[in-house]
Amino acid sequence: MPNRDNFPVIFARMKAILEPFAPPLIVEADTSEQYSLQTAPSPAYPKGFFFGAVRIGKNYVSYHLMPVYIFPDLLDQISDRLKKRMQGKSCFNFSTYDETMVEELAHLTTAGIERFRQKQMEMQ
Repeated sequence: MPNRDNFPVIFARMKAILEPFAPPLIVEADTSEQYSLQTAPSPAYPKGFFFGAVRIGKNYVSYHLMPVYIFPDLLDQISDRLKKRMQGKSCFNFSTYDETMVEELAHLTTAGIERFRQKQMEMQ
C-alpha cells in the first residue's frame, strides 16, 4: 500500500505543470484532488477537447496527457523510467515524488501543447 501522505505534494507539483496553459486552455475541474484542462470549442470539437489532467486516486496520483495519445511520437523522447510509469496510452501514475521525472513530464507537456497549437494552425 503506497504512502498517501505524499500525494498532495505530488498533485500540487503536477498541477503546477498544467496551470500555465490556462488560458488559452480552459479549466474544467479545479479541486484539491483533480485539475483538468480542455481546449476551447472549435469547428472540429464544438465542446472542446480534453487536453490533460492530474488526479489523486486511491493508490497513486495520475497525470493524463492526451497529446501523447494523438501524437505517439512524443513518447520517443522520454526515458525508460518515465515509460514505466505509464498506464495505458496517455496516463502516468506516481505513488512517490521524483523531481527528475516530474521535470521530464513538464517538458513532455510543453512539447504536447506545441504540437496541439501546430495542429490547430494547420486546421485553420
